[in-house]
Amino acid sequence: MGSPRRAAGSYGHSINEDHPQYVTSVARAFSILRCFERGEQFLGNQDIVRRTGLPKPTVSRMTFTLSALGYLEYSPQLEKYSLGPAILSLSHAFMKTHDVVTIARPLMRELAEYTEAAVMLGAADGMRMVVLEVCQGDSTFHLKLDPGARVPHGSTALGRADLAARPPDVFEHHLAILEQECAPELWPKIRAGIVRARQDYENYGFCFSLGDWNPDVFAVGVPMVSADRSRILAFNCSGRLSVMTREKLVHEFAPKLVALRNTVFERTEGRF
Repeated sequence: MGSPRRAAGSYGHSINEDHPQYVTSVARAFSILRCFERGEQFLGNQDIVRRTGLPKPTVSRMTFTLSALGYLEYSPQLEKYSLGPAILSLSHAFMKTHDVVTIARPLMRELAEYTEAAVMLGAADGMRMVVLEVCQGDSTFHLKLDPGARVPHGSTALGRADLAARPPDVFEHHLAILEQECAPELWPKIRAGIVRARQDYENYGFCFSLGDWNPDVFAVGVPMVSADRSRILAFNCSGRLSVMTREKLVHEFAPKLVALRNTVFERTEGRF
């Protein structure tokens, strides 16, 4: 019998997919919803089969059910699916029940204006980071990211900050999953960046992505671990190279981002 399969979990552990309480059909349904990346409105069953690796009959049943529940909408003309309005209601409920975004927003806006950069708050969504809030401070250089956008874990400051705060066993497990999902020729550089970011976090209290995700963008990131250590959120500050030099990040912008994180943690009492 093979070793148990594991999925990305919360701060301190991974989820055993072979656990008797793990409902595979629910996991499959959410894997289908995650197929709809930013900028892609319609996907057919065959597109979803390719992205999830699920059997076509399973995908057909799942998309039919998700459509019946309002989480997908079917276009007879295109014979494809798009996200349905029920998704928006879940997003709205999430934002309404998380005070951390409301508390962080004015502080993020103030820092964005000061740094003339973009300041973001994000959370892990599988092996990606989902942006919960973004404040733009440079009217001439906008990162095209809105709340709900998903960005890579391994090459962004937001994702590296999340990984840097993971316990060693969970960190190694995440690296293994990321390696499976990454093109072999790209993995050595991405892994080196992740490991270096973890070391930077231990040394400085923050980590970097210096052109690794976008060659025109330098960024610094910092994690925020809940008081019960069950959740991690991450903040980052990203801007164009002419503004975000490494020296300025280390000595000015990063300390201000850490102070922002500390203020949000204190005001939420670490509950988020």
